[in-house]
Amino acid sequence: MHFDKLSATQGCHAELDSASHLKTLNQVQGDVHRIFPKFDKNRIMEILVYGIGGVGGYFGGKLANAGFNVSMIARGEHLKQIQKNGLEVESIKGNFKVKPKVATSDISEIPKPDLIMLGIKSWQIPSVAAELKPIIGEDTMVLPLQNGADNVEKLQEILPKKNVLAGLCFVVSYIEKPGKIKHAAFDPKITFGEIDNSKSDRILKLKNVFEEAGIANSIPENIQLEVWKKFLFISTVSGIGGLTRVSIDKIRESDYLHDMMQNTAKEIIEVANAKGIPLSEKHLEKVFETISAQPEGTTSSTQRDIMNGKPSELENFNGFIVKEGEKLGVKTPVNRYIYECLKPMEAVARKSKE
Repeated sequence: MHFDKLSATQGCHAELDSASHLKTLNQVQGDVHRIFPKFDKNRIMEILVYGIGGVGGYFGGKLANAGFNVSMIARGEHLKQIQKNGLEVESIKGNFKVKPKVATSDISEIPKPDLIMLGIKSWQIPSVAAELKPIIGEDTMVLPLQNGADNVEKLQEILPKKNVLAGLCFVVSYIEKPGKIKHAAFDPKITFGEIDNSKSDRILKLKNVFEEAGIANSIPENIQLEVWKKFLFISTVSGIGGLTRVSIDKIRESDYLHDMMQNTAKEIIEVANAKGIPLSEKHLEKVFETISAQPEGTTSSTQRDIMNGKPSELENFNGFIVKEGEKLGVKTPVNRYIYECLKPMEAVARKSKE
């Protein structure tokens, strides 16, 4: 990699001499960076992955395995094992083990990051954003990867708007034991972009970073639509899964519950449309194709959190739709029913964590 960069630079200098140009060294280096963007300063980019669960552990591990400077924020025994033995990733795409540049629970020990990837739950965003604020630099990019339709807005309430990107990911992975991530299914992918959907220099540079790390990625024409497409699926199955406490295949076998999921999704689409998000009937059909394709025993992480008495993303899923519906004058009776039935349980789970 470094030799390739050297010969590319030398080639530009040779052309400079033969053409008798009088560019400065900095101008030539700028040309190299434009012509060979992959050889820009990606290798010394400081990356912080906050939250080393299934999402942060897998994608952060891939970046570290590709040689990038990756720091990791983790907690408890998981952190101790990473500090002692590194992070192990067992993946259907190939196993690997990495030693992050820094593994800590203390944000003050982290080098000022160029990129922050958030592998946390959506309900944790406000507190984590406040914690991150002191280390946000002028050009720091903050990329949320969690489920939820308003993650960007919540980040921008605390952090400078210019630092925040929009994103989502697709991966089935989890902490198998402290220090080890298990990637069990699905080809992992990150979808991301600027809030205004422009193809900025930093977005293109970030694409190069992901590609060099072997992470499938895409920059869509409308990142907000992509966020809501995933939100439509996950919010349709998560709350009702927590309520029924059975897997998706059991829910879809019931005509009553299948209709309930349909009505949940239709309310989400109505709220999205009222917010200017162009979800449509074809997206509804796609969601139910996905639901029909889920293997037996499939549950969502939010459902599992609810069933295990842990704080969940209920407020950010069905609760969010209920509250946005109230603001926009959109009736959401099915989402409200699910939300109100689960809210007391959620309150107990949150209180237990105080």
